[in-house]
Amino acid sequence: MAGAPQGVPGTAVRPADEEMPELSDGEEAWEEEEQEEEGTTEGLRTRCLFCDRLFTSAEGVFSHCKAEHEFNVCDVIQKHGLDFYGYIKLINFVRLKKPTGPYLSSVSSPLPWEGEEYLKPELEDDLLLQFDIEDLCESENALPCNGLNDNTVLLEQLKHAEHRARLAEEALAGAQEDLRKMRGSAGLFARKINSGKILYGKCDCRALDKVRTESYRDFIYQNPHIFKDKVVLDVGCGTGILSMFVAKAGAKKVIGVDQSEIIYQAMDIIRLNKLENVITLVKGRIEEVDLPLEEVDVIISEWMGYFLLFESMLDSVIYAKDKYLAEGGSVYPDMCTISLVAVGDMKKHADKLLFWEDVYGFDMSCMKKAVIPEAVVEVLDPNTVISTASVIKCIDCNTASTPDLEFSSDFTLTITTSTKCTAIAGYFDIFFEKNCQNKVLFSTGPQCTKTHWKQTVFLLEKPIPVEEGEALRGKITVRKNRKDPRSLFITLSMKDTQQTYSLQ
Repeated sequence: MAGAPQGVPGTAVRPADEEMPELSDGEEAWEEEEQEEEGTTEGLRTRCLFCDRLFTSAEGVFSHCKAEHEFNVCDVIQKHGLDFYGYIKLINFVRLKKPTGPYLSSVSSPLPWEGEEYLKPELEDDLLLQFDIEDLCESENALPCNGLNDNTVLLEQLKHAEHRARLAEEALAGAQEDLRKMRGSAGLFARKINSGKILYGKCDCRALDKVRTESYRDFIYQNPHIFKDKVVLDVGCGTGILSMFVAKAGAKKVIGVDQSEIIYQAMDIIRLNKLENVITLVKGRIEEVDLPLEEVDVIISEWMGYFLLFESMLDSVIYAKDKYLAEGGSVYPDMCTISLVAVGDMKKHADKLLFWEDVYGFDMSCMKKAVIPEAVVEVLDPNTVISTASVIKCIDCNTASTPDLEFSSDFTLTITTSTKCTAIAGYFDIFFEKNCQNKVLFSTGPQCTKTHWKQTVFLLEKPIPVEEGEALRGKITVRKNRKDPRSLFITLSMKDTQQTYSLQ
């Protein structure tokens, strides 16, 4: 596009609609702005989260939701330890996806509203997004909570606090290890640790996962001939770690593209490491930006999501390949597979499903219908895997097209233990092989070192009795959610039963 901004070394190209506002002079300007903001809420009414009833206050909405729709916002906030941004995402998720109150009360990690897209207001001038939820929750905490005794409430809070503490410890340990290796950017990351901001979902997760980061590093450093004097495109560059690996391996030019604000931090990191003459950063979606060149020799990207394809950037990598990759060029990683295994874990099945049959003396078994269709992302106990693996999809990133990302596949799982199959789990493997003198791969399977991606578990409503040596056959269909293309619908058919799961 004529006149479009071009990337410059070590800087991020800021889109035209992100112009910096002019600063006002004096305190009067600040006071006027505050008065204008305060005045915008007068006379506004906002809609209930679940129906069309209008209210003039956030308190009114939440009181109505609790009484009429079985949704207590304070319970959800406390259960998941939501901060201000988590609360904003929750409200926008409910407005956009329109789930039921009981469903919201039953969800577990990963939370369906964790995506950054839910920071965008779904309803203009939404009073619920201008509300300090702490006041309401503090007043409600002084009262009995849904009739449960104090010991039950305390136990749930302690369990949640322990879970969050464990996640924080794991994130901190991973960050400290990478800080030691990335001396050039140590100052930046150390400030983030001290401010408590290095957590999954709050920064570039590549820096917190040794398996994937070191696999990319080993592939690049052990195969420098692939990058020597080449022009390389890093799609979704994040903090720029892959771009820096490639630059150190001898690339002539590296273009890093990312649409998030982290690219401005990547700019600082690249300057700290004195790579600004090699690496150029461009802010925006690869589908929308104009790169300062017409073709590249190599495309590299860490695009994978849960179950490989959930919220992945493979569509963007395919777009970049079709538009920018020179003839004879290569995409890395070049091969990916998705595999399934059978799981036998009656304890977890009871915890997640049978639990609803007796909840403090009440039959809530109808909730199973809400729990089962939600795929669960978690780390499996490898001792609960009861079959060999079956590859259901192989993707060649150098030839893949967008339609390839939706597919159906028959599978056969050879049972290794006589027991009951309570779930089917999926994971993926990543390969760096094309033109490689030293091939590299890593796996997200339950028998391997755990990664950020964990495994994706599809619970079965009724466990299936299986015998050692039996061939458990089935069919899986994976398709995109038309309303949210980054999420998936996955249908499993086995033994005359069929269930569709959502990963969103």
